[in-house]
Amino acid sequence: MAKRELLNFTKQRLKNFIETTLGEPPYRASQIFRWIYQKGVSDFSQMTDLGKTLRGKLDSLFTITPFTIKRILTARDGTLKFLFSLPEGDEIETVLMFYENRITICVSSQVGCPVGCKFCATGMSGFKRNLATYEIVGQIFFAQKYIRKKITNVVFMGMGEPLLNYKNVIDAIHIINDKEGYNIGQRRMTLSTIGIIEGIRELAKERVKPNLAFSIHAPSDRIRDRIVPINKTYPLSRIIPALLEYRKITHRKITLEYVIIKNVNDSPESAEKLGQIARKLRAKVNIIPLNPVSGLGFNPPQDDLVERFAKIVGKSVEVSIRKSKGREIQAACGQLRAEYRLKREALHG
Repeated sequence: MAKRELLNFTKQRLKNFIETTLGEPPYRASQIFRWIYQKGVSDFSQMTDLGKTLRGKLDSLFTITPFTIKRILTARDGTLKFLFSLPEGDEIETVLMFYENRITICVSSQVGCPVGCKFCATGMSGFKRNLATYEIVGQIFFAQKYIRKKITNVVFMGMGEPLLNYKNVIDAIHIINDKEGYNIGQRRMTLSTIGIIEGIRELAKERVKPNLAFSIHAPSDRIRDRIVPINKTYPLSRIIPALLEYRKITHRKITLEYVIIKNVNDSPESAEKLGQIARKLRAKVNIIPLNPVSGLGFNPPQDDLVERFAKIVGKSVEVSIRKSKGREIQAACGQLRAEYRLKREALHG
């Protein structure tokens, strides 16, 4: 019988398995969680407060994070980018960013991305599959073990659209939030979506809710259709009511993420419209100067234009301009994965 991946189990599911299948008291699940997520142990023989017989059973039934770090790149600002090799040859990238008072990991939720935003490198690599829960939390497991420090914040802003892998992402969020898991509070997690309406509505009902960021990128369906093809399925005219409903149910502030692109969505009129949408949602706005990707044909505006745009948006709403980290190692927003794949494909013809 093939072994199962233990990091796919939430604590409640593991409790049920241990009690019903192994005949052990359910508190053993808490002990196992602490060994894995808080002490970084992946060898059952080292879980010394478990009986020898139980450790043997666990070893015969389960594996822990059976994928590997293939490459690590370090940027001048200290940002780390991990290239993980998954089963069947799939690869994903994960970014670790260091700030004065926090360490943030940007995790991937899919191999590639099905959304295909025209300015994003990940979309160039296409879409292969959803990540399993263990492949999501495993990114944190390996990164935390590598730096030997506690990761304090998690953002679901890596490869993929998290709400198109809903169940596995939610299970990962519960493990990350669990006090005997990574013990990271829900307000220290942020999930970024392109606007998957069904997922937004489901997320509003969850017990553990990360911060929600909506990747709006344009203030009108006309402009958004050009750079975000999925807008034809999920137009702003439908997404905004869903976000208003989310706000009403959760009482949580939403962030509007806006990648600003030269001569596409950087006009004063776009700034005015974006400000109007933000006021309606009582949202804050995060303006992200485009991180250029070779071959896509888009460029960022000049810094002074970005500042003027932000001033117009910020007349009556909270606005910030994101400072990119790790750009020279293709670790910044919108740069994950494609650069490596393009180089590899060029080498092999």
